[in-house]
Amino acid sequence: MNRTTELFFPHRLVGQLRDIAGPQWQALVDRVAALPPTHEDSLALTLMIIRAAGCVGCEAGSYRAGLGCVVCAQRAIRAMNATDAALVRRFKRAQAEVHKFLEETQQAQANDKAA
Repeated sequence: MNRTTELFFPHRLVGQLRDIAGPQWQALVDRVAALPPTHEDSLALTLMIIRAAGCVGCEAGSYRAGLGCVVCAQRAIRAMNATDAALVRRFKRAQAEVHKFLEETQQAQANDKAA
């Protein structure tokens, strides 16, 4: 098993995905890579990559795990054969999901405190 293999795609590797698509993707990656890993946009891009690369189904001894997260994610994004605009749309959908989840979590926590 590759020593750098993670359970899910780690934020610290986002910058290494910069050059696999065009200028819109590169700008998105540059912006997100500069953010802390807990920022909503970092979570959204990570979610997008996790889904594209199938991180949830990756197993420690698998071929994909042996490749490492960066290579696996690069292959998955390239395999989409998507335009920059399509990649950004995927990011925006993930961004909306993350935002909704965080809002619901905050609301539930507020309700728990009030009870």
